[in-house]
Amino acid sequence: MKLILRTYNLKLKHTFRISRKSIDFQPSLIVELQEDGFSGYGEATSNPYYNITVEILQNDIERIRDIVEAASDETPEEFWSKINPLLIENPFALCALDNAYNDLYARKKGKKLHELWNYDITHNPLTNYTIGIDSIENMITKMKELPWPIYKIKLGTPDDIAIVTELRKHSDAIFRVDANCAWTVEETLSNAEIFKKLGVEFIEQPLKANDWEGQREVFKNSVLPIMADESCIEEADVARCHNHFHGVNIKLMKCGGITPGRRMIAEAKKLGLKTMVGCMTESTVGISAIAHLLPELDYVDMDGALLLTEDIASGVIIKNGKTFYADGTGTGVILF
Repeated sequence: MKLILRTYNLKLKHTFRISRKSIDFQPSLIVELQEDGFSGYGEATSNPYYNITVEILQNDIERIRDIVEAASDETPEEFWSKINPLLIENPFALCALDNAYNDLYARKKGKKLHELWNYDITHNPLTNYTIGIDSIENMITKMKELPWPIYKIKLGTPDDIAIVTELRKHSDAIFRVDANCAWTVEETLSNAEIFKKLGVEFIEQPLKANDWEGQREVFKNSVLPIMADESCIEEADVARCHNHFHGVNIKLMKCGGITPGRRMIAEAKKLGLKTMVGCMTESTVGISAIAHLLPELDYVDMDGALLLTEDIASGVIIKNGKTFYADGTGTGVILF
């Protein structure tokens, strides 16, 4: 098997701001695994919150190049188990390799990923479209720019109530709000009361990731469901989120790829938690991997490629929240 690494600097249509950072470009690493005339693709992006840069991604993958290229007939689960101990400190790199291997494996079998897993795609959830923090006027403009059935609204400002109140005047869409760890318990419970009246579906990660005591109080008293994000990174976190959150937003880059992501989804379902997968402002390469998990999800946030000025690949297409799969096998990704 041959390993190829490519780096990109993805330009966003608008400055993307959340409670702790603001970006105009998203550095990204694409992994390609080639074998028997087939190619599988995976993606990982830089993330300062988790101390991940493209250079670190490249170096960590290059360090195990020989082991990766020696792989061939293993199942995705076997491949993941082999390289996981070697990338235990870098789940983003592990994700790029795991997703590429899953893609390659399905292509060699002549099936789309969801077909390989025997998933029924007839009731896939719609993806939301994210409105990053900005002036209220600009947030309204972004909504009007792309009418959508579900919006995720990034919050964590002194004007959060005013933002949602004003945005509601301009759209009948479902709203979801994401505070990215910026609120207190009191703020969360108070905001939830107001947001429920404004048609908000759920609140994502209102408290700091390690505030389990506060989160338990929010879980017991909030009038809106609460979804974990920063509190749910690896597989063991799913059980920890039980009775602290109503659902979990799983990020493939944080947990180490599709292989552990599927296990986390299964564990969440077993515990009665709502299931969601989110993206990390990635291209259609990463988004197409997420798309094949849709049949197992209650909610999905896979709008990353829609936020870009220019994409680097074809694959799944998203129209008005609905996902359309590419004709090809695996994830269906083709690099431009």
